[in-house]
Amino acid sequence: MFVDIVNINVKAGNGGNGCVSFHRDKYTAYGGPDGGNGGKGGNIIFKGDHNLSTLADFRYKKKFAAQNGKNGEAGKKTGKSGDDLLIKVPVGTLVKHENTGKIMFDISNTDEYIIAEGGRGGLGNMNFANSVRQSPRFSKSGIQGEEFEIKLELKLLADVGIIGFPNVGKSTFISMVSNAKPEIANYHFTTITPKLGVVKYSYDYSFVLADIPGLIEGAWKGLGLGHNFLRHTERCRLLLHVVDVSGSEGRNPVNDFEIINNELKKFNPKLCDLPMIVAGNKCDIAQDKQISAFGKYIKSKGYDFFSISIVDKKSISKLLDKIAQTLSGLPSCVNFLSDEDFYSKYEPDNDILKITKIDGKYVVKSNKFERLINSVNLEDYDSLKYFQSMISKWGLNDALKEQGIQDGDTVQIGSAELDFFN
Repeated sequence: MFVDIVNINVKAGNGGNGCVSFHRDKYTAYGGPDGGNGGKGGNIIFKGDHNLSTLADFRYKKKFAAQNGKNGEAGKKTGKSGDDLLIKVPVGTLVKHENTGKIMFDISNTDEYIIAEGGRGGLGNMNFANSVRQSPRFSKSGIQGEEFEIKLELKLLADVGIIGFPNVGKSTFISMVSNAKPEIANYHFTTITPKLGVVKYSYDYSFVLADIPGLIEGAWKGLGLGHNFLRHTERCRLLLHVVDVSGSEGRNPVNDFEIINNELKKFNPKLCDLPMIVAGNKCDIAQDKQISAFGKYIKSKGYDFFSISIVDKKSISKLLDKIAQTLSGLPSCVNFLSDEDFYSKYEPDNDILKITKIDGKYVVKSNKFERLINSVNLEDYDSLKYFQSMISKWGLNDALKEQGIQDGDTVQIGSAELDFFN
C-alpha cells in the first residue's frame, strides 16, 4: 500500500530525577551529601532508508516514545541514560511541525536526524553543597523530553519525473527503460500510485525515473488521481513530459501540453522552473505533419523535443542520452529546507517572559521558569530558598512588580500556584 502523508506523535524520554542521599556506613555517622544525578532521556532519531518507498508503517502506529532516563542513586551514582529510539523512514521524507506546517527536517539522505531530544537528568543533592549549605535536602527533577505532533510527507527521491495525461504511454516507457514493472492497460488511470524505476544507463551510471499517475485539467485542485501525487514532482531534478502526438484519444497534443504545464504552475509555480524535456509519443501511428507541427511548437517554447515510439528502440535510446546528458549538469539533490519555512525548536520567542493577569492571578509563561518550578521541591526549605534566589536572579520578581503585583497575590507558573511576598 502506498502511503505518502501521515500524522504522528513523537516523545523523547524524560531525564531521570536527581537523588537526595547522605553518605552513611559503619565508620561514617554523618557523611556529606552523595545523591547522584539522573540519567538523560533517550532521543527520537529518524534515519533515511533507500529500501523504503512508502510511509505505510506509520498508518496504524501513531505514537512513538523513547526511554526515560533512570533516577540517580546514593553513592554519587548517575542514573542510566534512556535508550534512543531509531525510526527508519524513506529517503525523501519531509518532517513538518503539525501546528505551523513549517519544515523541521528534510531527510534527503541516509544520515540520522534527532527529531526530539531527550531531557537532561536532574542534579542530585551532592551538587548543591557549599560552605553555607552543607546538608542540602533537595535535588532537581529531570527535564521533560521534547514532544511534537509532526506530519510526515513523502516526496519520492527521483531524478526524472514522468508527467502527462492518462494513457499517453508513461508506464510503457518506464517499463522498457528501467527495472520498474507497472501495470499497463489501454484505459485511463491504470497507474494509481507513483512507480520508481532505475535506468542502468551505462556500466557506472544510473538514474531514477518516477512515473507520476496521469494528470488531467483541474488536478491541482483535486480532480482525477494525479493531484495526490503532484508533490512528488517537486523533488525531481528534471521533468519528462510525455504527450500523445497522434491525438489517438481525440485530444490536441498542443492543448495537452499547455494544460499539464498550467496544472504544474497552479500547484507550485517553482515547478515551472524545472528543466523539461518533451517526448512526443505514439509516433508510429501519427502522421508526419502532426509530428512536425508539434515538434516545431515545442521548440518555439524553448524545450528540447524528441519523437519516440515504443516500437522504435533507437528513438528511445536518443531520449535516454539526452536525459543523462541533462542530469549531468544539474544539482545532485533538491532540498526543501529553506530559511523561509524552517521551523526552529529553539525560536527566540520560546524563552521570552510573558506575564498575563487572568482572574486575579499573574500567569507566568516562560519555558525557563516552568523548567525551574518542575525541578524543585517546594516543601523543602533549602529547595524553596534555592527557587527564590533563582527567580530573583533571573528577574521574575522585578517583572512581577512592574505588572503591579501586591503581597498576597497569586502567581501561576506552569501548574503550580504560589503566593507572592516581597
